[in-house]
Amino acid sequence: MEKTFFYQAMIYLAAAVLFVPLAKKLRIGSTLGYLIAGMIIGPFILGIVGKEGEDIMHFAEFGVVMMLFLIGLELEPSRLWRMRVSILGLGGLQVLITSILIAGIAIAIGRSWNESIAFGLIFAMSSTAIVLQTIKEKGMLHSKAGQGSFSVLLFQDMALIPILAIMPILATSGSAEESEVAQNSLISQYPGWLQTIAVLVAVTSVVLGGRWLLRPLLRLVASTHLTELFTATALLIVVGITVLMGFVGISPALGTFLGGVVLANSEFRHELESDIEPFKGLLLGLFFITVGASINFRLVTENVFLVLGLVFSVMTLKTIIILLLAKGFKIETKDRLIMAFSLSQIGEFAFVLITFSGQLRIFSSEVSSLMMATVALTMALTPFFMLINEKLILPRIPDSKPENETQQDSIHEKNRVIIAGYGRYGNVVGRFLRANGVSTTVLDLDSERVELLRRMGQEVYYGDAMRINLLKSAGAETAEMIIIALDDPEKCLEVVHTIKKHFQHLHILVRAYDRSDAYEFMDEGILHIYRETLESSLQMGVDALHLLGYRAYQAKRAAYIFKKHDQKALKHLASIRNDRQEYINLTREKISELEDFILSDKKQMEEAKDSGWDVESLRDEIRQKIQKTKKDD
Repeated sequence: MEKTFFYQAMIYLAAAVLFVPLAKKLRIGSTLGYLIAGMIIGPFILGIVGKEGEDIMHFAEFGVVMMLFLIGLELEPSRLWRMRVSILGLGGLQVLITSILIAGIAIAIGRSWNESIAFGLIFAMSSTAIVLQTIKEKGMLHSKAGQGSFSVLLFQDMALIPILAIMPILATSGSAEESEVAQNSLISQYPGWLQTIAVLVAVTSVVLGGRWLLRPLLRLVASTHLTELFTATALLIVVGITVLMGFVGISPALGTFLGGVVLANSEFRHELESDIEPFKGLLLGLFFITVGASINFRLVTENVFLVLGLVFSVMTLKTIIILLLAKGFKIETKDRLIMAFSLSQIGEFAFVLITFSGQLRIFSSEVSSLMMATVALTMALTPFFMLINEKLILPRIPDSKPENETQQDSIHEKNRVIIAGYGRYGNVVGRFLRANGVSTTVLDLDSERVELLRRMGQEVYYGDAMRINLLKSAGAETAEMIIIALDDPEKCLEVVHTIKKHFQHLHILVRAYDRSDAYEFMDEGILHIYRETLESSLQMGVDALHLLGYRAYQAKRAAYIFKKHDQKALKHLASIRNDRQEYINLTREKISELEDFILSDKKQMEEAKDSGWDVESLRDEIRQKIQKTKKDD
């Protein structure tokens, strides 16, 4: 059968559809799913695709360009400024030290200086996709480990751009003028230092053009209210910058990244993201499939011990570096270990850099294949190493070090209510109680938040609500109630365990993120559980009904019935939540039952014509009718 374009498209799409869901099920990430798909269909296993993969690679690389544009859109200057210390300090030192050490080792074993520097820069990268996905799944994004990991990854994302700019300068032995990147360049005959000046000129053009040309263009297109035209414009911006960069021999990713940064604060940022995201996801997936298909497994098997040695050497070195840096930034032991094991792999950006380096002739095809296999193995091993850390290492680490006790605030007040966690949820509860004359003792473990709230005149104490001594200092032995409103559901559960064990007299009111959290608290016998979006969601529903013509009393009554029925159903569903099919059947039954009940109640209300106590609603309706009559007159 002739391998037409549609035949190739079918093979690549089928491979992605088969292997990516499997990889997600195994919790190893979609990137590895695409790589495995490419390995399976590639010339060294099934051989379904062959040399035509090289042509597809050129097309798929546009997915990398789009990815860099979207990363640029995410980098709001205000956000970067708030995190400048951890980004530049922790992230910058990680990339710098890792690159220098790996480059030094490579030079020591006889590699050329330009190859060694490229090794160091590439192996310093970690996997944004794997690490952020894992941190979010475990609810650790706002923890010290989560914020530290995010800072390192964010700096790596930004570092990718200067690294791509540096690579052509490293291509001395590979004749950068003969590389694929420079083939279409108008300045390919000039030396590397002049190309660097061209980079600066092109960057300036993109920045100024983005500010003075792209925003007015987007406003003009948006005024047409044609969605497809805005999508076409978004693609035109990315393609146009890519072509411009190609003319001056610069990596297209550099220009598109800067274009994204320039538009990060524009009113069109989210629309651009939503328009480009599908194209980026598909093309980036295709890129990783072609990378997987290009790995030379015969070469890898012939050098299996070399590859395994590289894998464990790099992961061990990166783990040690991150552990030491995190300690220098006064991050606690458990958080340091989580960061170190999370960031020890080489990330997906390495595939981009390896491919780019191969085009520049910095590496031979054999070295590129060995490096790609090394990167893929480190990514595949990361979930297992993180599991070992979570199950075997972290449980053996004490919850806190003795010297940290001195960091806790001294508490000199005793109140009836203690609030643990004063973020967006606990803050509202605390202000409401205070407005009603109820004094509270507030504990929070976010030092920046504590400092900010104190500047606003609120009394907040820094400390971990899981520590018994701190709870005693906060008056837990004489208080009547504790409100647990921490951002992390797992931390909330741990505080519940501490309170139930040591302060059984306290009424416990706990914040739950969703139903699954509520079920866990119910298992602990907690009576007062508050799902954080339930009340606000119902209030929005009430307002929606009122605007649609429902009487205010009728809408509020419907919300009350819904809430009462939902809480009752929650107890029934909690007992069978582990039986998936029964849970689904009962959920459907409860939904139908609720709808029938509310409709029945509405019918009874209409028959009774009960306007009840809702005087304010009647006044509003009368005012609206008067205003409408005046307009009609």
